[in-house]
Amino acid sequence: MSGQLSRELIRFSLTNNRRWITDVLRRYYHRLPLPLAAKRFISRFYHGFLPAIVRRVHRGGSAPVNFQAPAIKPRAQQPGVPDYVVWGVIDWHFRHQRPQQLALSLAASGRRVFYISSALSDQGLSGFECEALNESRGLFQIKLFASGGPSIYSTLPGEELITQLRGGVGEMLLWAGSRNLVSLIQHPFWTNVATVLPNSRVVYDCMDHHEGFGNTAPELVALERALLSSAHLTVTTSAWLEKLVSGRAQRHAVIRNACEYDHFAAGHPAPYRDSDGRKVIGYYGAIAEWFDLDLLEAVANRFETCCVLLVGADTVDARKRLSSCRNVLLTGEVIYSDLPYYVHGFDVCILPFKVLPLTLATNPVKVYEFLSAGKPVVSVDLPEIHQFEDLVSIGPDISSFLAAVERALRAPTSPGEVSRRQEFARGQTWEHRTRALAEIAESPAQDPTVSVIVVTYNNIDLTKACLESLDDYSDYERMELIVVDNASSDGSVDYLKEWVGQGANRRLIANAGNRGFAAANNQGLAVATGDYVALLNNDTYVTPGWVRTLMGHLRRDATIGLIGPVTNNIGNEARIPIVYSDMTEMREAAARHTAMHIGRVFGTRTVAFFCVMMARTVYERVGPLDEAFGVGFFEDDDYCRRVEQLGLRIGCAEDVFIHHVLSAAFDTLKLGERRAQFDKNKEIYEEKWGKWVPHSYRTRDGKDR
Repeated sequence: MSGQLSRELIRFSLTNNRRWITDVLRRYYHRLPLPLAAKRFISRFYHGFLPAIVRRVHRGGSAPVNFQAPAIKPRAQQPGVPDYVVWGVIDWHFRHQRPQQLALSLAASGRRVFYISSALSDQGLSGFECEALNESRGLFQIKLFASGGPSIYSTLPGEELITQLRGGVGEMLLWAGSRNLVSLIQHPFWTNVATVLPNSRVVYDCMDHHEGFGNTAPELVALERALLSSAHLTVTTSAWLEKLVSGRAQRHAVIRNACEYDHFAAGHPAPYRDSDGRKVIGYYGAIAEWFDLDLLEAVANRFETCCVLLVGADTVDARKRLSSCRNVLLTGEVIYSDLPYYVHGFDVCILPFKVLPLTLATNPVKVYEFLSAGKPVVSVDLPEIHQFEDLVSIGPDISSFLAAVERALRAPTSPGEVSRRQEFARGQTWEHRTRALAEIAESPAQDPTVSVIVVTYNNIDLTKACLESLDDYSDYERMELIVVDNASSDGSVDYLKEWVGQGANRRLIANAGNRGFAAANNQGLAVATGDYVALLNNDTYVTPGWVRTLMGHLRRDATIGLIGPVTNNIGNEARIPIVYSDMTEMREAAARHTAMHIGRVFGTRTVAFFCVMMARTVYERVGPLDEAFGVGFFEDDDYCRRVEQLGLRIGCAEDVFIHHVLSAAFDTLKLGERRAQFDKNKEIYEEKWGKWVPHSYRTRDGKDR
């Protein structure tokens, strides 16, 4: 009975009251009168061993054989509104900072947000734990399974871990039913997982100078540089950081920190008061290696008649260092909701940081919060402090810092000064920052253009289904559609003439005769304007996000010259075993397959041109398809050989599925004509490239046969 009760209590702590319990434990931990070494041991136990014990009790001592998705489901994704996957630098229940504030504000805007915790769940299969963070089921914390539960701050993820994490994310996307995403990365550990999500834009939220932290592994610094070069957008919190990343990032913008204005401006009914009635010089935040204890000691000695109040976690044993300063009081860490109680008791707020690369890159959240409370602020000279102009006093050295504190203590705070400070802070909220982030992250203006060329010859019903699927499931705004019709006689031309008038991004080329597959595609390629070009048969049906996902592989790996999807029906390795009876079931089956193969590309000798994509730069180097192959057969083999001549690879994306009827146009030819065409084109191919190697399929173990 007692064991069952223990398990139920732990379940309760993991669901209904987790944040409250975490905050209470942290508060009492920081108040413990223990040496720093002892506190560090407790911290390692809490973050390392204790979660494993809790998970074991929660599971009743046995791990599941197969992952079971949580019973709770997110609300439905809004059409056209991306989900945000926030790859956290901290756990949700750690200090309430920029990561949580952005996630909360994004969720409040109507977007679904999945916050990936920095704490990994030590389990051997691919999967995740989830925690609903709001009642509308639009904000969740996700803990991915990872064998060994490694630390994201000091570990470089290997191939096995990357594969497991990708599998866990795939399970999450299936559970959530996500169709399009913004992958908001806040720590470089996640790079090889977060950058390959299907149909996603990648944004690096660069909020810190990671090289400035003592526990950051050199390998993670290198991974950050790779992230900077691959992210579609890098957001920095300061101008100093933006300058640092500008030479490496594709695009970059400054989106500074902000404040929860109402939380700090409203005041407190009974704010902190010094027990001896002294004025209070206050600071809250981490007391860490960047905290200038020499400066703080000088403040305490200069203003002996004041209380110097430090509110926050002491990780550098400041209490011992400042023990001779009788007027210094350290409270330990407090919960976020209690901060207004303290700040409204401060007479002067100070920012006593060392001037280091880490702090030079910092845009301090607490300054916005101090100003929201209408308080005078004195800071050391950091680049980001200058944006506050005369609202914050700057002390470049100890003497000028002390002088600024003295002026603030002596000068009575006028209602006008309070109003000016608060008016500034009112325009610097997390809602403002989220609006700016979404506007730039979701804008299609900087997306590459993609030209999709569809050659048609009769089969009007297939053509209609293909073009409708392009409209419904491409999820890509900067796409032009070019249809080249080879003299169809079944009403296709009339249909296409009506179709082309229904969108500004559509173009029709109607040939007087059947020019064949290669020549018709060349006509489309000649007028295409896209940065990327895709050739698509009219007997295909695309699936959600196919454009951005295929293009993502080409953008990440410049060695891939041509890439195609997997499919249900083709004569080579791209065919996978998959079962469905209609297009609704097809999309469901395709989603399951692609979610379990996120980011995977395998090399192949030839991709069939029922669906293929390449960068314009590759097309310009290789040139048009060889029209000697006439109505069809071997033009795709030939083109792949020409791409290989440039030293580029041919790839097949396991995370994109396109339904294919196969040879719909050729089915209109008699069997003898098809055989003759095949033999003729095989001879042309072998004259150019030597003996043709027949295509093969893959077995279930991934080998060719």
